[in-house]
Amino acid sequence: MPGEWKAAITGAGSGVGREIALQLAQQKWSLALADSNYDALLDTQSRCAATAAIARATRVDVSSRAEITSWAASSRNGLGGIDAVFNVAGVLYSGDVIDTPPADFDLVMATNFESVVNSSRAFLPDILTSRRGRIINVSSAFGVMSAPGYSAYNSSKFAVRGFTEALNQELRLASRTARATCVIPGGLKTSIARTARAAPGVDHARTADFFDRRIARTTPEVAAQKIIAGAWRGKSQVTIGNDARLVAATTRVLGPQYQRLLPSLRALRRT
Repeated sequence: MPGEWKAAITGAGSGVGREIALQLAQQKWSLALADSNYDALLDTQSRCAATAAIARATRVDVSSRAEITSWAASSRNGLGGIDAVFNVAGVLYSGDVIDTPPADFDLVMATNFESVVNSSRAFLPDILTSRRGRIINVSSAFGVMSAPGYSAYNSSKFAVRGFTEALNQELRLASRTARATCVIPGGLKTSIARTARAAPGVDHARTADFFDRRIARTTPEVAAQKIIAGAWRGKSQVTIGNDARLVAATTRVLGPQYQRLLPSLRALRRT
């Protein structure tokens, strides 16, 4: 991948967002980095500074449209345009529908979905004028298959997938080069389970421990490598991990009948 390109990355303070920043920095990209955890973000910036052409860090609450809009404007001015946007920031949430407070549901949607819409919209002028504009939005295997106890998270990630697929088609109509890529990762070895939110009554520690021991399989380094390579080739979707591929195959084969499978497995786990 050639150097002298410019990228904006949300969730750059940790996990896959940080690893995308580090790998692009190695390729001499200029970077606009955003995260709500400013100390972690500054650490990423420091790591990138040695090799990136430019590495700017901005504390951004992605659930705020105003903050995203301001960050996009400052990034555009500071770097002279943006060629690729990586919308990685997100929050995991567990809780049944009946137990999830409306404010929690709204926060999950604002953080995981509305942030993707707002960031994509804010950077669209740059993407359309770039020689090879890219918008990369991270959904989830839970954006392909729903699961009991994750309605808020499922809703947000299904929405990201639908939005990105529509956006990619619009970009294909508007440009010969601009593309949007939807990322479908399975379990990643990041801090997402430990920093997750949960409805009242959910045993957060137990849920996080189960995720880390049984679900998280792919490292951020591998995920970032696949995301960057797939997006640069203009792929409409990048699926990461055997678990994500299994989810896709299961829903393709069983269709809506998969909804009988997960409750049965969950019931067996409780016995």
